[in-house]
Amino acid sequence: MQCVLTLSKPLVLCRATDPSHLHAPLSPLTNLSLLVPAASKGQMMEERANLMHMMKLSVKVLLQSALSLGRSLDADHAPLQQFFVVMEHCLKHGLKVKKSFIGQNKSFFGPLELVEKLCPEASDIATSVRNLPELKTAVGRGRAWLYLALMQKKLADYLKVLIDNKHLLSEFYEPEALMMEEEGMVIVGLLVGVIDFSLYLKDVQDLDSGREHERITDVLDQKNYVEELNRHLSCTVGDLQTKIDGLEKTNSKLQEELSAATDRISSLQEEQQQLREQNELIRERSEKSVEITKQDTRVELETYKQTRQGLDEMYSDVWKQLKEEKKVRLELEKELELQIGMKTEMEIAMKLLEKDTHEKQDTLVALRQQLEEVKAINLQMFHKVQNAENSLQQKNEAIASFEGKTNQAMASMKQMEERLQQAERARQGAEDRSHKVQQELNGRVSALQLQLSQLHDQCSGLEKELKSEKEQRQALQRELQRERDTTCLLQTELQQVEGLKKELRELQDEKAELQKGHTWLKDDEATHCKQCEKEFSISRRKHHCRNCGHIFCNTCSSNELALPSYPKPVRVCDSCHTLLLQRCSSTAS
Repeated sequence: MQCVLTLSKPLVLCRATDPSHLHAPLSPLTNLSLLVPAASKGQMMEERANLMHMMKLSVKVLLQSALSLGRSLDADHAPLQQFFVVMEHCLKHGLKVKKSFIGQNKSFFGPLELVEKLCPEASDIATSVRNLPELKTAVGRGRAWLYLALMQKKLADYLKVLIDNKHLLSEFYEPEALMMEEEGMVIVGLLVGVIDFSLYLKDVQDLDSGREHERITDVLDQKNYVEELNRHLSCTVGDLQTKIDGLEKTNSKLQEELSAATDRISSLQEEQQQLREQNELIRERSEKSVEITKQDTRVELETYKQTRQGLDEMYSDVWKQLKEEKKVRLELEKELELQIGMKTEMEIAMKLLEKDTHEKQDTLVALRQQLEEVKAINLQMFHKVQNAENSLQQKNEAIASFEGKTNQAMASMKQMEERLQQAERARQGAEDRSHKVQQELNGRVSALQLQLSQLHDQCSGLEKELKSEKEQRQALQRELQRERDTTCLLQTELQQVEGLKKELRELQDEKAELQKGHTWLKDDEATHCKQCEKEFSISRRKHHCRNCGHIFCNTCSSNELALPSYPKPVRVCDSCHTLLLQRCSSTAS
C-alpha cells in the first residue's frame, strides 16, 4: 500500500502536542555549520544540497526502522525526531526576517498557515494548533502542525500545494531558498514512502499467541487515535452549539426589533397627526418666504442696474482708448510718408553721387561702398515700416474683435433683462398660486413647497448669471489691459523709428564729409590695422593706401594698381583693390 510518509499506526495527539516536547532543544544536527544561512548564492546552493542529503538519509532510516519494528512509532523515537529536525531546517532555509516592535521574527509557521487557504482539509489542523493553550510560540505551533499533518498522512500533499503556489511563498522565502527551487519538489517525492500494512490487517485467528502483546499495543494506539478524532468531533459539536446560540440570540433580537417597529408605527401615526397640524404653520411660512423672495429680487434688480452702469462707463473708456489709438495710427502714417520722402531724397542723392564718381575716380570706390551700406539701411527701414504697417493692421483687427465682444456683452445684458422680466412674471404666478393654496389647505401644501423650490432654483440661476456677467466683465478688463500693453509696444516702436531717423541723419553727415574728399591719416593717428585690426609693431609696419588714405599692415595692402593721380602702380588695400577691379570690369563691358 502506497501512502504519504507516516507511521505504521498514527501518533497520539497528546504526545505530538506536548509543549515540553515541542519546545525542547533540537538534536545535534542543528549545530552543523551547513545549516547556518549564508549571503552568497554559492553557499545557498551548498546548503540546499546538504539538506537534500540529510533528508534522504533521515527518510531512509525512518522507513527502515518502521519496517524493522513492525508497529507504530512513538514520538520519542530517535529517527522520527531526526526527521522532524531536518524537515524543520528545510522549511527554515531562506526564510525572510520580519521586523516588528518586539524584534526580528523568523518562523516557518507563516508559510504553513497558507495551506489552510489553499486546502480546506487542513483547516482542522490549523484550528487545533491555535486552540492548544500550551503552545505560545510560532515555532511550537509549526512543530505541532507537522506532527498533525503526518498523522493525517497528508504532509506530502500539503507541501506539494505550497510548492505549486510559489508566488505566495515569495512573501516568506528568498529566491534561492530550498522551497523556491527544484529541491523542494524532490523532498515532496521523498516523503512518499512504501510501508507494508498487511501485518496489521490480518484476522485475529491468524495471529500467533506470541504476538498477542504487540496486537494489544496496536489496538491501544488505534484507540488513542479514535479518542483524538472524537475530541475533534466534540470541538466541532461545540462550535455548532455556539452557532445555534448565536442564531437564538439573533432571533430574540429580531423579535425585539419587531416590537420596536410596532411601537414606531404607532409613533408615526401620532407624528402624522402632528404633521397635519403643522400644515397651517407651513402655509404661513410659505407666505413669508414669498415676501422674502420679492425683497431679494428687488435687491438683485438694484445690483443689476449698478453693474449695467459700470459696464456703460467701461464701454465709454474703451471708446476713448480707441479714439486715442486712431490718433496714434494717423501719426504713424504721417511718419511713414516722411520716410518715403526721405527715401526719394536718398535716391536723388545716389544719382548725384553717381555723376560725381565719373569726375572723381579717387573717391568713387569709398562712395560706392558707403552707398551700398545706405541702401542696406534703407531696406532695413523699409522692412521695419512694413512690419509697423502689419502691426497696425493687427491692432485694427483686435479693435474690431473687441467691438464685437462689446456688442455680445450688450446682447447678454438684454437677455438678462428679459430673464428678469420672466422671473417677475414667474413671481406673480407664484403669488396667484399662493392665493389658490390658501383656499385649498390640505391638498396643495406639497404643491406650494414645489413652487417654492422652483423659485429658489430661479434665484440661484439668476445668481449664476450675475456671476457669469462678472466674469465677462473681468475678461473685458483683461482685454483692455492687453490693449494698453500693445499701445506701449507701439510707443516703443515709435521710439525705435526716431532712433533710425537719427541714424539716417548721421549717415547723411558722414556722406557729406566723404563728398568733401578723403583725408590722409597721419602715422601717429593709427595704432591698429584698418582691416584686420591687429596692432602695429616693429615686425608689422604701417602702409598707406594711396586710394582711400587709411593705414594698413603689409598683408592687408600688398596689392598694387595704377591710379589716375599716380603714373606708376602704387600700394592699395584689399577692399580698394577689389572695388577698383570691379569698376574696371564694368567700364570695359
